Amino acid sequence: MEPLSRAVTTPPGPKSANPLLGVLSAFRKDPPAFLLRNAREYGDLVHLRLARQDAYLVNRPEWIRDILVTHQSNFVKSRVLERSKRLLGEGLLTSEGEFHTRQRRLVQPAFHRDRMAHYGSQMVECAAQARERWTHGEQMDLAMPLDMAIEMPRLTLAIVAKTLFSADVSSEADEVGHALTEILSMFDTLLLPFSDWILRLPLPLARRFDRARDSLDKVVYGLIAERRASGRDAGDLLSMLLLAQDEDSGVMTDKQVRDEALTLMIAGHETTANALLWSWYLLSQNPECEAKFHAELNDVLGGRLPGFDDVPKLPYTTGVFSEALRMFPPAWAMGRRAKQDYKIAEYRIPAGSILIMSPWVSHRDPRWFAEPEKFDPERWRPEIAEKLPKFAYFPFGGGARVCIGERFAWAEGALVLATLAQRWKFRLAPGQAAETKAVITLRPKDGMKMIGERVN
Repeated sequence: MEPLSRAVTTPPGPKSANPLLGVLSAFRKDPPAFLLRNAREYGDLVHLRLARQDAYLVNRPEWIRDILVTHQSNFVKSRVLERSKRLLGEGLLTSEGEFHTRQRRLVQPAFHRDRMAHYGSQMVECAAQARERWTHGEQMDLAMPLDMAIEMPRLTLAIVAKTLFSADVSSEADEVGHALTEILSMFDTLLLPFSDWILRLPLPLARRFDRARDSLDKVVYGLIAERRASGRDAGDLLSMLLLAQDEDSGVMTDKQVRDEALTLMIAGHETTANALLWSWYLLSQNPECEAKFHAELNDVLGGRLPGFDDVPKLPYTTGVFSEALRMFPPAWAMGRRAKQDYKIAEYRIPAGSILIMSPWVSHRDPRWFAEPEKFDPERWRPEIAEKLPKFAYFPFGGGARVCIGERFAWAEGALVLATLAQRWKFRLAPGQAAETKAVITLRPKDGMKMIGERVN
């Protein structure tokens, strides 16, 4: 292996006449499009100067594997998740080192396969309640648009609350949705180098952030207080957290429980909600695929509600969800900061640099996906999918920090799609654009209003 000291330091990349900002302004306009454009122009390793930060876009599966798996000990989370601590504290997404390992070990049993059948029945129950609400609601009877950017988060929040916290948060769903939207809308500002000072000053943005965080805290601390007061062990994630022992002080503090519970509540509903709403959009734009999707549901389920054991029998339905995750990955990019100098090909990546891996870019690479802009659920047939290089497709990340709820999300995606589609098809409302807005997750820029059509 060539010594790091002899490696070249700077791969090709876009240049800027602004020595202070570099390409930051161009990046912030539309980050996924910016990354894709530069990957296609400069190749699999692209240097990006983002203000004072050197960043490198990495777009080769084996290099991504090395960063996330083989050499993961040389990397920590990047600036986005460092800043997320202002909301999430020391939860699974933001914590590092031994503390992260311990917390992940603590939470992992909540996602073991033996729990999934029970979760699956609760997922279907929540989805069936949603479809009945639409069936008898005035908005559907009057053919008024239903905003999937509101309805899908409301549904997935109900599912996370019921499965992991044995709670009904339907009355707080709108409050949680509004608070999360508020915080995500501020995230561009939170990533700026001087954002620490902004949030300490009595500015409108700081007050908005505090109000939104307080709204989320009210919900989560309310669940914690209610469970502590009852002393009940519900056998769910919340009980696991409350019964866990802290190595230093015994019982975990409410703040520690809050950080993990809020992290899993937000991560567990926000990403799946976005994948589901993009699934409905893609089905509405591809009627042949939609027809195959409904045919599979009819053939396998025959009108009955699905169950967890039906998921393997619904490969086309799972393919629909897989394609939504490919074309509109909720986690559209992930970053790692190098603790020590790191070598990729002939290049030396200096310590402190950010390495960016983007599912949005990799999932649109024609080397791995024929006609990458085409919605094709059949590309996920096993004989095709198994030929993909590892980390050409990585919507849930990888390595020790792979999404802990990945199995949960796959089951939820298939079961919610199947349950809702037994009663409804959806069409994009007139005048509704389908543009993306990349914050931490990939949301629709102007909502996703759709008209429901009842399935006979």
